[in-house]
Formats: sequence, structure tokens, C-alpha cells
Amino acid sequence: MGYIIGIDVGGTFTDFVVSHPSKKLFHGKVPSTPRDESEGVLAAIQQIAQRERKELAALLRETDIIILGTTVVTNAMLEFKGAKTGMITTRGFRDVVELRCNYKESLFDLKLPPPYPIVPRRYRVGIAERVDYTGRIVTPLDAEEARQAARRFKSLGVESIAVCFLFSYVNPAHELRVRDILHEEYPEAAVSLSHEVLPQVREFERFSTTMINAYVSPHLKKYLNHLTQMFSERGFPGELLVMQSNGGMMRADFAAERGVELALSGPSGGVIATAHLGKLSGHRNLIAMDMGGTSYDVCVVKDAVPELSSKYWLSRHRVGLPMIDIHTIGAGGGSIAWVDKGGGLRVGPRSAGAEPGPACYGLGGVEPTVTDADVVLGYIDPNYFLGGTIKLDAELAKRAIAEKVAKPLGITLVEAASGIFRIVNNNMNNAIRYVSVMRGRDPRDFALMAFGGAGPVHAGAQMKDLKIKSVLVPKTAPTFSALGAILSDFKSSRVQSFHMRSTENKVADLNQVFKRMYEGAFSLLDKSRDLLVRIDVRRYIDLRYIRQVHEVTVELPLGNEPLTAAGLSRMFEAFHDQHEARYGFKRPGYPVEIINLRLDLVGARVPTDLPRVARNGGSPDDARKGTRAAYFDELKDYAETPVYDGSRMAPGIQIRGPAIVEEPQTTIILLPGQTMELDPYQTYIVSAS
Repeated sequence: MGYIIGIDVGGTFTDFVVSHPSKKLFHGKVPSTPRDESEGVLAAIQQIAQRERKELAALLRETDIIILGTTVVTNAMLEFKGAKTGMITTRGFRDVVELRCNYKESLFDLKLPPPYPIVPRRYRVGIAERVDYTGRIVTPLDAEEARQAARRFKSLGVESIAVCFLFSYVNPAHELRVRDILHEEYPEAAVSLSHEVLPQVREFERFSTTMINAYVSPHLKKYLNHLTQMFSERGFPGELLVMQSNGGMMRADFAAERGVELALSGPSGGVIATAHLGKLSGHRNLIAMDMGGTSYDVCVVKDAVPELSSKYWLSRHRVGLPMIDIHTIGAGGGSIAWVDKGGGLRVGPRSAGAEPGPACYGLGGVEPTVTDADVVLGYIDPNYFLGGTIKLDAELAKRAIAEKVAKPLGITLVEAASGIFRIVNNNMNNAIRYVSVMRGRDPRDFALMAFGGAGPVHAGAQMKDLKIKSVLVPKTAPTFSALGAILSDFKSSRVQSFHMRSTENKVADLNQVFKRMYEGAFSLLDKSRDLLVRIDVRRYIDLRYIRQVHEVTVELPLGNEPLTAAGLSRMFEAFHDQHEARYGFKRPGYPVEIINLRLDLVGARVPTDLPRVARNGGSPDDARKGTRAAYFDELKDYAETPVYDGSRMAPGIQIRGPAIVEEPQTTIILLPGQTMELDPYQTYIVSAS
């Protein structure tokens, strides 16, 4: 067994975690390279090689798996730099993606602009064809119109084409024929078929998801092919795997064709690590919070299982695939503080990113950021940023905040820095309330798993604001999403629309559809079977009362055994109870209908064991490295605050705030009245006294 390397490419840093059976788990980070992400990935592996005192090629030859979390898809949608994309659809339905089921983000904003058209109307072509909801062909496909569309797209330089016909998830014959025509007329173009991307009822969700896939996949494919070739040329014999938005990983060749499934490739790893480490530390209900350089991601983990959703919006475009339910806002260490026209202090969503970065980086940035405020408040030691590998300039941080915030508002430098700190915390608290309070949950019933380079700096203040009882900060917090990558398993998520009422007997047909879904998912694992120790199957059905428009997803018993009529009847009864839990009422005896079938095939790898260290006790003085002046709102002033070296912290040592614990790549701020202890799994447990 060789090295297993998890890499997470973020907006500011590229993180890595390395596992080896005979070595201690280790982690680190290098600056991201926005112009070419592969350079940052190679730099991370080069740093691993240096640490192991090996040549790069020698390290790669001893590596079994590289698992990548990437922001290529997210960046393509945020910056709208995807492929030039066209769309072929049923005549009369080319505007479905703009009508958006009448959805509008702000009902009262009369000047709200429409979403950026990743496929402009002039590149959306309707052709003659029609299949009805039973799969019967009502209007045969006009092949000549399809050929004309292909030739037109070729003349316009369209690189990728989405084919989206009505009811193709029931009968895909027309979409398959159009793909053949496109390959004949324009073989260079990438093609995405809606019945393959999302074979599910509701044309807007299916069309939008397919359109995004066509838009982002060509660039992703080029990137992954470049990485694969780069590793191969340097002697890498193993497999490059990619994190998906559903929390599992898959081979790079599959991921290259399904770019839309990588929309949350990076953040999903952090949620997987949250569930795994939380369970080891005795916390099964958590809110994962990832504060990096540019964004803040939150997700609920209930009973050690991350919550999923198929109602995700990416740059105001709908993704209908099942994804880990992560809510993201623009709040990170690089988020810029600014004064609006009304004289109010705002923080984010604009970020200084990796280039030029916060003012204190000394790379040309002049805008004040959250990191600059943390330096001014004494939370971050300018001489120990990233373990001392990067020296920060506190004077540049002070100058940026003074000129851009304090002076315009007529307040002191300290008031300005504290204001930035409190405002970004409030923004992040609202994100936590969005995934908890707004969905009927009390955040006080959950522990907070704080990670990302900036997360532990702010988690203590959020804990106090939200009255959360415990915060968990793993020593791997700065590289937590990369840790999640090496903890993850293979996963293929399938969905297929299937209509059946509780008054009908279509159990045999239902089992046949589940069988086809299983076979399709299983085929994706063929090339990776030697990496697996077992295969688990989870099945679900989407149910609703007749004439409802929203479904409740009910999980079936584990395994792949055929359902019986009695078993399905029990699922209908479970639906009534789950409907009551979510909406406050149920109607036993009222007809229920199945809308979709869902299947997750999980290929479990040999688990990566996280080190467990026995509790040694000891005194906090064993880890104390000095004091530093730090500002606390509770004290209304700076105070000489004890600073502890995290590398000398042993399990069982307890620290009482105010205090600062410095890990090589992050800093934990302990407020007055809070206590902290390191547990055997190298996770700091912060509690309110």
C-alpha cells in the first residue's frame, strides 16, 4: 500500500493531506494559482516530495491514489468562462430555461436583472419532435432540422451542445438520434443529453442541469486530461479520482463528462470529514462551517449523515442533481470591508483572493480585509502566519483599515477592525441560521465543526452569538476538505422518474427500474473494483400526496433486494409520518404517488485510520509560548493574552479563555469564559463555561 494524497484547490490556497500505512498522517498548503490550477496541484505534490525527501517522480511512483477536490466548475460558473454552448430542444420550448417556472430571487426588486445567459437565446434551437408523457412518439424527429442546427452551431464556433427534449427520460430515442447526427455533422463538439444527465420529471430543472453540464464540462475535461497527462509523464501509476458534489468520488474520465456533478467538489470533502471526525469525537449532530479565503460554507450533518438536496442554485442557474446541501456566502479571510453610499460598513462578498490578497500580504493589495482586521486585533501573529512561512505586514493592514474604513466613518482604528470582525461574524451567523432556524432546527442542538484556515479564528465568537454549546476544531482544520477527500468512498448517485399511485400495483415495474439503475451505477465501478472492500446500496423514493407539487424522500431498507407490495405499503406509511414531521400534518388513507426513484451505490475503500493519542494530561504551561495583546469585545480593550503552541498540546490539557492557540496553519481564539481541551483524535473541543 502506497501513499494516498487528497488535494483541495481553494480560492486562496491549495491544501493537501497525505496518508501512508507506515507513516503519520500529515498535511499542508501552498498558494493557489488561479490562472492555472494544475500549477498549484503540482506545487502541492512537490512540497510533499520535499517533506518525504524524495524526487517528485519517485513519490508519484509510490502513490496509489490522488483524490482531487476542484473549483474549476464553480469558477467557470462564477466568472462565466465556460464553453460556447448551444442547445437543441423541442420546438416551442427554447425559453423554458429563462422562464424558470416563474422563479425570482427577490419578488420585490423590480430592477433585478435576469441571470447571465450561459446559452444565449440565439444559440437555442427548437426542432420538430414530440414524445408524450407515456413515451409515445407523437411527432417524429425531423432529422434534417437537426442537421441544419448542427451545421449552424459549427459555423458559429459553438463548442458544446445540450440536447433537451420533452419526456426524453421516458423515451430517449430522439435525443440519441440527435447525438448521432451531431457526431456525423460536427464530431468536434461535446454533447450532453438531458436523459443521461438528469432523467427526471420537470423540464426546467432537467434542461438547466443539462445546459450547465454542457457549459462547464469541456473546460473541466481539458483540465483533468492535462493533470492526468502531467502525472503520467512523471511516472504516476495510480488513479486520479475526483470529489463529487454528492460527497463521493469518481474516476476522472467519468467526471470529465459530468462537470455539473462537481459543482461542490471542494466543499463536499469538508462535510464528509465533519461526519467522520464528529462521530469519533462523540458528536453526531453538527453544523459544518468552512471559512477559507473567499467563501464561507455551512451544512447540517444529522446523525453523522450529511444532508442532501436536489434544489441547488449555482450562479442563479438550477442544478437538479442530488448534492450535499451546502449553503455558501461570500465571507472569508480575503473578504473586503467597504463603506457603502449610506455610510454603513459592509464586509464582502467581494474578495481580494490569492492575488493580490489582503493588504497585510504585501503583494500590492490596498483594500482592507477580514484577515487584516484579525491582524490588527491581535488574533493572528504576523510572524507566524502559516507557521512562519509567510510574513505579514501589520502596518499595511492598519493603513488599509484606517484609510478605507476608520477615516470615512470617523472612528478609531480599533473600532473599525472590531466592526469588520463583528459584521463578518454576523453574516456567517445568518448563514448558519439559514440551514438551521429557517428549516425548523435549533442551532443549539448542534455542535459546530469549524475548519478552513480562518474558521477557528471566528468560531468562538459565533459560538457565543448563537449560544451553541460546543465547537470542534480539528488540528487538520486548515486542510479539512483535503482530509475529507482521503476519507471518502466511491459513490454513484442515480435518479429516474417513475410514476405510480398507492392504489396501483406496479411493484414489478418499479423493481425493474431499480435493477437498471443499479446496473448502470455498478458499471462505473468496474475499473476501480480492486480498490474496494465492499459495495453498499441505498435506495429512496420521492413521494407526495396526489395534487401536491413538493415531494418527501423516504429511504428504503438497506440493500438491493426486490421490494414487495407489503414493503412498499410500509414505505407509504413512513411517508405519512415524515410528511407530518416536515409540514405539520398528515392524511393517512389519502392516495400517495411515487414521482422518482433514487439510488446511491457506494464503493467502500479500505478505511483511512485517523491517529488516536492517549490522554496524557499535563499542564497548560507545557504548551505556553508567551503572551500577545489581543482585543476582546467582552473586555472593551486589548489584554495581554496567553499564547499556546498547538504542536505541544497533549490530549487532556485544559485551557481557559481568553487564550490563543497557534497551530502551524490556523489560530484558535478562545473568548473569556470559554474552555478548551484536545481530545484523543486531535480535535480541540471548545465549551462555554
